[in-house]
Amino acid sequence: MQIFVLGAAFILNVCTTLAQNQMPKVVGGTLERLENFKSEYVTARNVDIWLPKGYSNKNKYAVLYMHDGQMLYDADMAWNKQTWNVDDIASELLKENKVKPFIVVGIHNGGATRHPDYFPQKPYQSLSIAEKDTVTAQLKASTHVKSGDFTPNSDNYLKFLVKELKPYIDQKFSVKTNRKNTFIAGSSMGGLISMYAISEYPKVFGGAICMSTHWVGTFNLDNNPMPRAFLSYLKENLPNPRKHKIYFDCGDKTLDALYPEIQAKVDVVMKEHGYKSKNWQTRYFPGENHSEDAWQKRFSIPLKFMLGTNEKN
Repeated sequence: MQIFVLGAAFILNVCTTLAQNQMPKVVGGTLERLENFKSEYVTARNVDIWLPKGYSNKNKYAVLYMHDGQMLYDADMAWNKQTWNVDDIASELLKENKVKPFIVVGIHNGGATRHPDYFPQKPYQSLSIAEKDTVTAQLKASTHVKSGDFTPNSDNYLKFLVKELKPYIDQKFSVKTNRKNTFIAGSSMGGLISMYAISEYPKVFGGAICMSTHWVGTFNLDNNPMPRAFLSYLKENLPNPRKHKIYFDCGDKTLDALYPEIQAKVDVVMKEHGYKSKNWQTRYFPGENHSEDAWQKRFSIPLKFMLGTNEKN
């Protein structure tokens, strides 16, 4: 099966000057921007920090790190006029006391660097030369690689999050810095890098929200070695279920049609590693497609699972 689409979260060079330079409008809470945040590991990018209504330095907040920060708040500024509506959803859950207080750190993707930034590096490196050539060819066919060989940069992207961005957030904002109050979330390739983050840095992240996880890596299932490589990686690197929570989901329309069969195999691995309903959920949404509109409709589910008020601090 082969699908060539640049819809939903697959934002490469579509990051407009407007989205880069203007602040999104939010309905609830406030936004602060770290403009053009510099890094030794990845290209500089904007980081938007959402603070809930009533945010105060007298209190301590959990932190949710989210990828594709351009797509979280203001549909008028999004390339496809769709967003997660994070501020609306989070504000309502906080108002109803269904989640503990938290802030959101939305990291803008790097445009052309998005796919290599979010592509889990160690599973790719486990491939043979011929298999790597197949991945490169498939990504070139979908225009995600322009020339040369595909080279993931996700290990550096995670170093940027853990060694540069998180220390800055911990110092500048009134947050809880421990694993149990540090979460990471994304969709599509953002779901894939969230899975990789909690596996690579289990002492940093206590929970990962992986929505419509792009288990294919490319956009073609034919002769594609990546699903097998991702499964092998998970078998060896899933974090301790007693100390971590993981959420997966997917629909079955548009690009999401590629995921259910692979996700079912991931579910088997989760069970084999001792994950149960208390610390793991996989949800299936028949009829839902691969878009921010679909993700915002169900985003409250993983938020309550990760940050529910029944959880101890």
